[in-house]
This record gives sequence, C-alpha cells and structure tokens, in this order.
Amino acid sequence: MELYGYPLKAKFNQPRPPPPKVLPAASTGAANYKNCVPCQSESFTMPWMPNSYYKAAALNPTLAPLTENFPGLPPTKIVPFISEKPNGVFTRHTLDDWHRSNMTNYKESETTRHNAERLRADLNRAIKDVYQQAKRTQGESTRNLGERVNDIEYWKSELCIELDAMIRETNSLADMQKRLERALADTEGPFQVAHKCLLHREKRMGIDLVNDDVEKQLVTEIKIIKSCRERLQQCLDTVNAQLMCNKEARQELEKDLADKQLGHHIDSKCYQLKDTSRDIHFFKGVERIDATVSVPETWARFTDSNIFRSQSARAASAKLRASTESLLMGTADEMWRQFSKVNDAFTSRITEIANAKSKIQTHLAKTRQEIFQIETKIQVIQKTIKDKEAQLKVAQTRLDERTRRPNVELCRDAAQIRLVQEVNEINETLRNLHQCLRASEDMLQMLVRSKGVLEQDLVVKNNSLFIDQERCMGMRKSYPSTVQILGYV
Repeated sequence: MELYGYPLKAKFNQPRPPPPKVLPAASTGAANYKNCVPCQSESFTMPWMPNSYYKAAALNPTLAPLTENFPGLPPTKIVPFISEKPNGVFTRHTLDDWHRSNMTNYKESETTRHNAERLRADLNRAIKDVYQQAKRTQGESTRNLGERVNDIEYWKSELCIELDAMIRETNSLADMQKRLERALADTEGPFQVAHKCLLHREKRMGIDLVNDDVEKQLVTEIKIIKSCRERLQQCLDTVNAQLMCNKEARQELEKDLADKQLGHHIDSKCYQLKDTSRDIHFFKGVERIDATVSVPETWARFTDSNIFRSQSARAASAKLRASTESLLMGTADEMWRQFSKVNDAFTSRITEIANAKSKIQTHLAKTRQEIFQIETKIQVIQKTIKDKEAQLKVAQTRLDERTRRPNVELCRDAAQIRLVQEVNEINETLRNLHQCLRASEDMLQMLVRSKGVLEQDLVVKNNSLFIDQERCMGMRKSYPSTVQILGYV
C-alpha cells in the first residue's frame, strides 16, 4: 500500500540549487544527495520514503495550473513546487494544491460514501428479496400442506361416515343373527310339544282312538316346523358368512382411518410449524430420502376402493337382512297359522275355567310386558343419571381448573356464572331423576308382586283344568308367542 504524506523538513548547510523541471533518474538522485547533510538529527531516525518524496518534490512557484507546465503528465505525477523562504524554510505545496487536495479528498469521500450507500441499498434489496422468496416458498409449502390436510379431513369424514354406517349395519346384522338363533332355538319347543301331543293322543282308548282332524293338524304342524327349521338354518349360515365379510370390510376401514388420523396429525403439526416453533431442527440430507409408497391418485383410489368395498358389503348385508326379516315373518306366520288351526281343533274342549285361565294369561302377559317396559325405563333413568353425573363432573372440573387462574385472571366472568348455574341445575335434575328412579323401582316391586299373584292363580287354574282338559291342550298353552317366534325376545 502506498503511503501519502510529507517527509520531515531538513535544513542544509549550503544553498540548494533550483530543482529541475523533471525528476532525475534514481541513480542520479542518489548522487545528488551524497553531499547533503541534514542539520537536524531527527532526519536520520525517520524511514526513507522514496515514493513520498517523489510525490512531494518541489516545483517552481507559478500561478498557472500544474498541467500546463508539464504537458503529458497526469496531476498525480507532477512534483509540487518547493519555494525558497527566508530563514531557509521551503514550502512544498501551494495554497491551490492544498485546496485541490481537499477537494479531491472531499470528492473521493463523497464517491466512497455514494458507493457505500448504493451497496447498502443493494444489500437491503437483496435481503428483502431473500426474505420475500423464503416467505413465498414457505407460504406455498404451507398452502400445499393445508390442502393436504383438507384432503385427509375429507377422506377421514368419508371413512367415518362409511365406518359408522358399516358398524350400524354390522350391529343390525348381528342382531338379526341373534334373532335367527333364538327363533331356531324357539322352534324346538313347538316341535317337542307337537310330538308329545301325538304321543298323548295314542293313549286314547276305545272310540276316542280315531284319526280325527286334531291328529291330522298335528302331523301337518310337525312337517311345517321341520321345513321352517331347515330354512332358518340355511339363512343363519348365510348371515354368518356375510358377517365375516362385513368384519373384513370394517377392519380395512378402521385401518385406513387409523392411518389417516396419524397422517392428519403429522401433516397438521407440519402445517402449524413456524420459524419460531421450538421443535424444529436440522436434518441433513433428509430431502434426499424418498420413503413414499403412493401418489395422490393411488392414495385416493385406495381409500375409495375401501369405501366402495364397504358399501357393496353393506348393500348385500341390508338385502340379506330384508330377506331374513321376510323369512322370519313368513315362518312365524306359517307356524302360527298352523298352531292356530291345531288350537281350533281343541276349541270344543275348552270350558269356562279355560276362559278364566285365558284371561289370567292375558293379564300375566300384560304384566310381564309392563315389567319389561318399567325395567327398560329404569335402565333409561339410570343411564340418564350416569350421563348427568358425567356432565356434572365436566362442569365441576371446569370450575376447579378455573380456580387455578393466576392473579387478576380470577375473574367472575359469564363463563364462571354459567358454570355455577350449570352445576346447580344438574344437581336439581339428579335429585328429580333419583326420585323418579325410586318411584319406578317401587312400581316394579308392585308389578312383580302382581305377577307372582297371577302366576300362582294360573297354577291353581291349571290344576283345576287338568281333569277337564286333555294334557295335550295344556302343553300347547306353552307354545311361544309370535314375538318369540320372530326372535325379538
């Protein structure tokens, strides 16, 4: 780096000749300084500065510009004048040089500052562009993640809808299966009754041992029950196979839904990540790892196929339920009509005690139905109480959590007032429900006592009718009702 400045001024013992117009060569200049001895000792301690001296060489003083005296030389190469002054002091620069140097320094400083300002402006624009580009890129990624989350939510909703429908259909088909099993089991009773009736009628003696209409109807009833049992068993096997298909489709939906939920959780977390989030780290080279196994088309097609498979299984299940319901109704109606025909054959043997017995049975059936209904109502009340207790827990938990609010946040706001009101209302509702439950339980006890009374009275009537009524008619009274044949109970 070239140093600009002035060497220390030196006084000489002899007058110095006028300087030449141009600087001598390096060897000549060195010879000119052989006889020159500085008057001050400080000149020996300063480093020699040839370039500075070359720049600060004296020129003859003149008022004309320096460039006119030395044509062809740039201003930086012109040696300044050194004028002689009294007392042996020489001036190395003129006042114009001083002003010119100041102006040059000012211009250079201004140029440098201008360049620095322009550089700062460029840097600001570059930084702004970088931030905008990063924001735009991150915004596009965030928007894509948001669209992906929306797509997953859509398919999740579709899967949930289909899964709920499949669960309802499977439960309905399972209920139908239980009804079929109960109906198939309930046909065993009428079958045994018909056989026993035929056996008892074989014990008739004398003229009563005839092939009458009652015996013909009993044989027909046995054939009908056998046919119904075979059809119910075939339908039960079909229902079991369809239940397996429904369970497989349901498992596929549940697995797909579980994957969707996990993917939704991960993508939602990625969608919510920001530059200020805590759980962000560097994962070098993660962009080069491609662990994907599907594309959006195959991804959507997979879920759509699962839904379509479930819909197909559900449609087949609904159709099977309808046919099973029709079969249950048909078999029940057929068996019940035949049962009615057999009973009509025994009608002539019914006496007044039989009518009384029928009335008792009617009252007993109504009482049992009422007991069933009151028990159902008690279960509903108990479930309602549990639900209300859960609501009470929620409200009280909210109140308890809100007591932990710090300082001025312990505000008696509208939420606090409403929570207190909710707790009071639920407590009042629970008191009313408990009263209803106690009243229902008391009524159930009364109905049970009434049922016991009716059953005891029926035993008495049966004992009275044993003489007047054939044993076979007594057995047919235990034949299941239409509701039992249909498998509802």
